[in-house]
Amino acid sequence: MMGALDADALLKNISQLGLNATELQAAPAEAYAGAPLPPPRPVPFAPDAQRVGRERLRQWRQKAPAAAMEKYLELRKKYEDAGVAIQLIKFDDLRADWPDAEIDYAFTVARALGCRGITCEPPLSHTRKLGQFAEKHQLMLGYHGHTEVWNTEAFAGPGSWEQAFKYSRYNGANIDIGHFTAGNSTSPLPFIRQYHDRITNLHLKDRRIKNGPNVPWGQGDTPIRDILQVMKREHYTFMATIELEYPVPAGSDVMSELQKCVRFIEGAVVSA
Repeated sequence: MMGALDADALLKNISQLGLNATELQAAPAEAYAGAPLPPPRPVPFAPDAQRVGRERLRQWRQKAPAAAMEKYLELRKKYEDAGVAIQLIKFDDLRADWPDAEIDYAFTVARALGCRGITCEPPLSHTRKLGQFAEKHQLMLGYHGHTEVWNTEAFAGPGSWEQAFKYSRYNGANIDIGHFTAGNSTSPLPFIRQYHDRITNLHLKDRRIKNGPNVPWGQGDTPIRDILQVMKREHYTFMATIELEYPVPAGSDVMSELQKCVRFIEGAVVSA
C-alpha cells in the first residue's frame, strides 16, 4: 500500500516492482479527481486549517461533480492499461458519523475504480451502520487491525472482527499480520484459515511479539512465509499488501527495501 505520492508516481513505482494489484490510499485518488484535500497532518501551527480543510473536502465529496467521477474512471483505466488492478481503496477515517451522502460517495468511488471493497479504521461500534451501507452497495469493508487488544472499540483481537461479522456479511477483515502478532503474541494464521472468506486483504510486515518493533522480513516473529504458502496452497483470492514499516537501513532506500520484500514473497511462494 502506498499513499504519499501522487497517483501517477505510485503507478510508476508499482510497475517497477512488478506488482499487478494495489490497495490505494484515498488521498492520491482524490487529488487526481480534483478534490480540495486538507493539509497533511500534523499541522501544529495551524489546527484550524486542518478542520477547515476537512470540512471543505466533506462538502466536495457530498456534491462531487460528474467530472470527478470521470477522473476516477480515467484513473482506473490508466492503472488497468499498465496491468495494475486497484483492488481496494483506503478511506482511513471512514466513520458511521459521516453524512450519509459522504459514505455513499466512498462506495461510489470504490465502484468507479473497480475495487472489490474499501479498507478503513473505524471503531467497532460504527460497523453496524457501515455494514448496512456495504450491503446497499454490495462491496466489502475491510476493517484494519492494530495492537490495542485491551480496547473494546479497536480491531486487534479476533473477537472484534467476529462481532463486526455478525452485523453484516459485507463486514470483513483487513488483517495486519505484523500488528496481530505483536498485539496478540501469537500467529494470525489460525484466524486467517477460519475466516478466509471474510478477509479483504492482508498487510504484510514482520514484528516481534509483546508489542515488539517492526523488523526486516524474516527477523521477527510474524510467520510471513507460512502465511504466503497457505495462501497459495488454499487458493485464497484476497490480496497480500506489502507495508514497509521497518526503518530503512543506512545506504539503502525505500524502493530497494520494497524490492527485497517482493523477492521474499517470490521465494516463499516458489517453495510452497
